[in-house]
Amino acid sequence: MRKIVIPGDLLTDKPLRILDAIVEDNKTYSTIIGLYDDEKKSLIPLEGLWYPNRDDVVVGIIEESKLNTETVILNAPYKGLIISKYSESHMSSGDFIEANVKELDKTGTVILTRPKILHDGKIIRIKPSKVNRVLGKANTMIKQITEGTKTRIVVGLNGLIWLNGGNIDLAIKAIETVCKEAHTSGLTEKIGTMVGAPKQPNQKISKETETKETTENNEKTEEEMI
Repeated sequence: MRKIVIPGDLLTDKPLRILDAIVEDNKTYSTIIGLYDDEKKSLIPLEGLWYPNRDDVVVGIIEESKLNTETVILNAPYKGLIISKYSESHMSSGDFIEANVKELDKTGTVILTRPKILHDGKIIRIKPSKVNRVLGKANTMIKQITEGTKTRIVVGLNGLIWLNGGNIDLAIKAIETVCKEAHTSGLTEKIGTMVGAPKQPNQKISKETETKETTENNEKTEEEMI
């Protein structure tokens, strides 16, 4: 039997010598987000998954609405749940929403709060590990994509991105380029040219900042390849 585990989850009551796990008090615990096979006693890392933290902004799709609760698809091995006391809006299956993480409960369900319906538009999916690059330092990258394409964009830390209005196709192309070339330098300037974003006065991206962003994303790319 296979199951999704997160850091700290008990794998077995016996001590096992397997990669990405630790043994304490003769019990074995996971140190990563992964897929544990109880029969084979193996732990498989799941690359680039989003781990929910309190107040994370997420984008989701309402899966089902009943009994004053809504279940939400989050592009993660966790289901989202909105309880009526945390919502002032009536939501229906298929609605796009933006919300904040309240907590991850003991059953592995993400409790969401402050949901807002995102009317119309389109949702795309990227690796959560690329979200920071899409946002950019101080949100510079996503700001110029938004201004250049006149598209309203909400980026969820869970890797779902909602877009509405303006030149959506160009906005998507720019985001896909950022994800594909996240490890390269000069990317902020390249994307700005692609979308025709107006240059911001007193908001020049320094080589030091660009190099730092590229280095951070190179490190993340190397981690994904391990």
